[in-house]
Amino acid sequence: MHIRSKDTVVVITGKDKGSKGKVLVASPKTGKIVVEGVAVATKHQKPRQQGVPGGIIKKEAAIDASNVMLVCPKCGKGTRVGYSVLENGTKVRVCKKCGANIEA
Repeated sequence: MHIRSKDTVVVITGKDKGSKGKVLVASPKTGKIVVEGVAVATKHQKPRQQGVPGGIIKKEAAIDASNVMLVCPKCGKGTRVGYSVLENGTKVRVCKKCGANIEA
């Protein structure tokens, strides 16, 4: 999967199109991610323990990883992710627009 936790992404489709946020959770097995401030769902929750209030809670829902693009730290635009092998043999992600190393 081209997105990892703590990456900054921009949403390219859906009701939150154009919004940027940080990836909180990335699940490669299901291909879904949770982005802060994106796909906020309301949940009606009962109080489960004494002293814990119930009510309406807003929580980020998971969206598909194909609906976001990684934001390049150098050029600041949404970009596709390329891969490059460095001279020491490590594989790193690079920006397809400016060629900058994203892993840094």
